[in-house]
Amino acid sequence: MDLYVNLLGNIKKYVTLTAGETERLTSIIRTKSIKKRELIDQPDHVCKYRNYIEKGAFRSFFIDREGKEHTVQIAIEDHFTSDFYSYITQTPATLFVEALEDSIILQMTYQDIEGLCRDIHALSEYFRITTERAFAFSRKRALSNLSMTAEERFLELEQRYPKIVYRVPQKVIASYLGITPEFMSKIRKNLTLKT
Repeated sequence: MDLYVNLLGNIKKYVTLTAGETERLTSIIRTKSIKKRELIDQPDHVCKYRNYIEKGAFRSFFIDREGKEHTVQIAIEDHFTSDFYSYITQTPATLFVEALEDSIILQMTYQDIEGLCRDIHALSEYFRITTERAFAFSRKRALSNLSMTAEERFLELEQRYPKIVYRVPQKVIASYLGITPEFMSKIRKNLTLKT
C-alpha cells in the first residue's frame, strides 16, 4: 500500500473508500517506469490507461501541419496525464504524451476503471469530480489564451504551478503559452527587471 499512498491521498481529498474498495482499486494498478523523452500515448493509437504521476513530469502535445509543436498540458506528481479524449471515448489519440524526466506512473486500464466505477460509487464520484475540475481548468485556460497577454498567462501559470515553471524546459513552457522560446526569455527578463 505504501506505493499507492500519494494516489490514495489524492482520492481521499474528494471521497472515502472502504478498505475493501481500496484493495480492489490497488489490485488493478500497474506501476511503470518511464524514461525521459519516452512516449506513453501517441496519435492513431487508442489511449488504454489513465496515468497517475507518482514521480516525474510529462507534457501532452500535438504537431501541426507545418511541423510546429503545441503543448496542451504539463503535468507533474499527483496529477493524471493521458490523451484524455482518446481515453474517455476509446478512439485513436491525437496527442503525444511524453516524459520530460525519468518518471514513475501508476496505470489503470479503461476497462478496469469502468468496471470498478460501476461497483464502487465513491470511486465513480472521484473520477467525476476530477474530470469536471480538469474540464473547468481547460475552459479557464482557453479564456486566458484569448483575453490575457503572454506575460499575464506566464504569471498565472507561475502562481498556480510554481514547481512547473522552474522545472520544465523553457521551450515547453513557451509552447504551452503559445509563444516562442525567445519571447519567453524576454518575458522572464522583463519580470526580473521589474522586481
